[in-house]
Amino acid sequence: MTIRKAYYYLCSNLTEIYNKKEAANIAELTIEKITGLSKVDRIVYGEKKLNDKQTSLLENYNEQLLKHKPVQYVLNEAWFAGVRFYVDEHVLIPRPETQELVNWIITDCVDNSKINNSVLDIGTGSGCIAIALKKKLSALNITALDISNEALKIASQNAEANDAIINFITADITQPVETKNLDSFDVIVSNPPYITKKEALSMDKNVLLFEPHLALFVTDENPFLFYESISNFALHHLTNNSFLYFEINESYANEVAQILYQKGFQSIETSKDLQGKDRMIKAALSLQKTP
Repeated sequence: MTIRKAYYYLCSNLTEIYNKKEAANIAELTIEKITGLSKVDRIVYGEKKLNDKQTSLLENYNEQLLKHKPVQYVLNEAWFAGVRFYVDEHVLIPRPETQELVNWIITDCVDNSKINNSVLDIGTGSGCIAIALKKKLSALNITALDISNEALKIASQNAEANDAIINFITADITQPVETKNLDSFDVIVSNPPYITKKEALSMDKNVLLFEPHLALFVTDENPFLFYESISNFALHHLTNNSFLYFEINESYANEVAQILYQKGFQSIETSKDLQGKDRMIKAALSLQKTP
């Protein structure tokens, strides 16, 4: 089978479960992984035949993709902020809105040298936030925390592959006894679990069947568990005039802002993603007492 025919073979099969545009995007990523050729080179060498190893990979990837397995997990790679990350079912696939959160922090760090020092990433998963920040601002001293040892192994692997020095810690942020001895930080950032169980009913199979539920879901009864826990932690582990950043559920921006306000955070600001949805929030903490 030629490279061109392999691409159309994948596209045809994938349109059974994806729309044409998404099927084409997945096919492009898959063929690039199999051949090692860029899109331009695949056009030039479209009539070149796949070798036996490449043909075997094609069939293997095709079988996995048709089971709704995300292409990032099939290929064990995802790109985030211009950096390649290894991913599998132990970590979430990095999303574009999370990159927007990283960009927001980078802009603030550049504009305010006061916070250009120590950062804590809570629920680091693949390490995408921590590593992207370190790659852009090498002077940052970054610590990354997660409850999952499997996730931290992947995050450590990604940090090593990208020459990013990160301090990784295993802890449950909802258990103060596990985090009380941590240092103070100029920035705390988190993309915590925030999808309620009832919202899962409308989610795609490729998310529900393969992405780690531990990193996705909260109970319907306590949807703000992690925002409460992390903001409580931040009150005792942020330096003076420092900042807390969250990725948020678009349906609960006002509620998260209210939580932060009630705990004494100031200058609370939400930010929209490229789709115009409230997906990020930032709050400042001043420890100075008013006379």
